[in-house]
Amino acid sequence: MAQTPLRAVIVGAGLAALRGAEALREAGFTGTLTIVGDEPCRPYDRPPLSKHVLAGAIPADATTLPGSLGLDADWQLGNAATGLDRESRTVRLADGGTLPYDRLLIATGTRARPWPNPHEGRLAGVFTLRGRDDAAALRRALAAGPKRVLVIGGGFIGCEVASLCRQLGLPVTLVEPGPTLLARVLGSTIGAFIGAIHEGHGVDLRCGREVEWLEGAEGRLVRAHLVDGARIDADVAVIALGAVRNTAWLDGSGLSADPGGVDCDAEGHVLDAAGRPDPCIAAAGDVARFPHPLYDGQRVALEHWSHAVAQGLYAGRLLAGAAPGRTYGALPTFWSTQGDLVVKSAGLTQGADAVAITQGDPAAGRFVALYGRAGRCIAAVSVDAARWLPAHAELVAAGAPFPPRGTATDRPKGVAVVAPGFP
Repeated sequence: MAQTPLRAVIVGAGLAALRGAEALREAGFTGTLTIVGDEPCRPYDRPPLSKHVLAGAIPADATTLPGSLGLDADWQLGNAATGLDRESRTVRLADGGTLPYDRLLIATGTRARPWPNPHEGRLAGVFTLRGRDDAAALRRALAAGPKRVLVIGGGFIGCEVASLCRQLGLPVTLVEPGPTLLARVLGSTIGAFIGAIHEGHGVDLRCGREVEWLEGAEGRLVRAHLVDGARIDADVAVIALGAVRNTAWLDGSGLSADPGGVDCDAEGHVLDAAGRPDPCIAAAGDVARFPHPLYDGQRVALEHWSHAVAQGLYAGRLLAGAAPGRTYGALPTFWSTQGDLVVKSAGLTQGADAVAITQGDPAAGRFVALYGRAGRCIAAVSVDAARWLPAHAELVAAGAPFPPRGTATDRPKGVAVVAPGFP
């Protein structure tokens, strides 16, 4: 009797899902492959949305990722997963249908964190930026020439949008409750340098301030009211308050999952509520929370493009049985283009107890900051200095002593070690 082909289901239709599907096939998986996505379109590239699409250089629908058209898969798009029954090994769908699986990859990613007041968040002129439709709608609003754009949140997306507005010649105010831009990610020491560069480009920067409520007139945004009583007149607001991981559909599944992510073991299999790995299920991309070997097994969930690629490929091979007994631990890397400012990083800054400028000069707007913890290098961030980053990434990957020893071209004399200034 012929053996029934295995059935693989991938929930999520983004970058990690696509690379996972490709890896499954390349590793020799010949069974049926179904990809489920809540959006009606094929996987697309997100980084251009806050850059080229908002600038009008390319349309939003020109961001489709290569590789999806020729993939041997059944695409269930615009039909979100709503539940998981591990006993019967089925995924429930929004249209009432179910999909049986023998292997399951969870790659549901994240969604933009909405404005906390739903009524205010629905005002015309208020936007979030996560998906392709978000970018297209915001592009139309910016092209209409608003009198002022308000960006709420000084993380990477907020900084990218503010810079883009200045490129378009639009007045923009960025409100960030932290002490500096990017303080949560890079610390206030480096965040202050980046903030100064943005102010030099004309961004009206309000750090240490917080928007209390958004005022509308006839259903359209007219101004924002700050906690300290100040008001900012604006006809467009971009809510850039971070992301929420898409795990609600796993409620009741018995898996270890919460708004912070889906827990995995060191090999990439998803854990159940008792901490036991399910050998039939893996997770990849933004939604996966896993112990990183470079950081003493600390559980992390990473929202990085390169991580989605690397972990998607790894998870696909894992589910195909082509990567048994290995540990996933790629060095995290990230980049952000903010106008003519390019920020790149290697490693994770969380937990750093010291930082030093080891290359270049912040006053010139071009430098590398190296982060240390307990005398070891754990992360490096370059600002318009990408050519210096690979050497620093090697120090991070090796857990080299911090501060670094020896000399290097353009390294400041007498490297000063200071507190990173995390909130």
